[in-house]
Amino acid sequence: MTAAGVFRIALGVEYNGAAYYGFQRQHNELPTVQAALEQALTEVAGGEPVRLVCAGRTDAGVHACAQVLHFETTVFRKSAAWLFGSNRYLPKDISVLWVRDVPESFHARFSARRRRYRYVIYPDPIRPALLSDGITWTHKELDLDTMNQAAQCLLGTHDFSSFRAAECQAKSPVKTLDGIRISRHGRFVVLDVRASAFLHHMVRNIAGTLLKIGAGEKPPSWMREVLEARRREVAGATAPPYGLYLVQVEYPAEFDLPNGPLGPLFLSAMPDVFAEDTA
Repeated sequence: MTAAGVFRIALGVEYNGAAYYGFQRQHNELPTVQAALEQALTEVAGGEPVRLVCAGRTDAGVHACAQVLHFETTVFRKSAAWLFGSNRYLPKDISVLWVRDVPESFHARFSARRRRYRYVIYPDPIRPALLSDGITWTHKELDLDTMNQAAQCLLGTHDFSSFRAAECQAKSPVKTLDGIRISRHGRFVVLDVRASAFLHHMVRNIAGTLLKIGAGEKPPSWMREVLEARRREVAGATAPPYGLYLVQVEYPAEFDLPNGPLGPLFLSAMPDVFAEDTA
């Protein structure tokens, strides 16, 4: 409970973003994940409007395995009622995974320490019919060694203007990347990226640049040239949204939020490439 009679509730959510115009509610009433969730939670709250704050605003077509949100309400419900009640009213491509009461000091966005994304690529001569809205397909063979070699120059604190969308509203292009790895899991190539925060389209622009290097169209040294140029037009094309997943948001232990396995589900057996990191 926060102020007298007001409860702050946190929830973990997963969704397939293919049918939505991003997470954030739109003024033109286009379908968004936030709008669907707020409508379902408002039903559970008996009609009291619910307004959500999220850990990260995902773009149109982008998915989440571990989005974290919070809201405030004067309506008392047990956690199980929020959980099962909201899922009753949600479409099948959005699910609430857990619900917790949290203190007033918790904020889904500002309390988050790090965010982690996975970008899933399917390199094969034949376009897949299954998972078409959950992966990015390329007909080109990819050299993971050159991709990893190129990616290492992105680690640390840099001006990421070359990987920033023109419409990005972040006050500064300087971000700190503390993990990036490209690995193969079965027939999938997975780009794993971890940072305290990301710029708009940053992961997809990094992925698009790495795809050109992996395909042999550019040398690994090109990545540093792109980074140092600080100009979006010198980088690779923005990679499609469908292969991108928000897979983890880290919070201080004091909030005791659940930590499920890293997603997406079809990569659940994939080893955690950052498991040995001490950062």
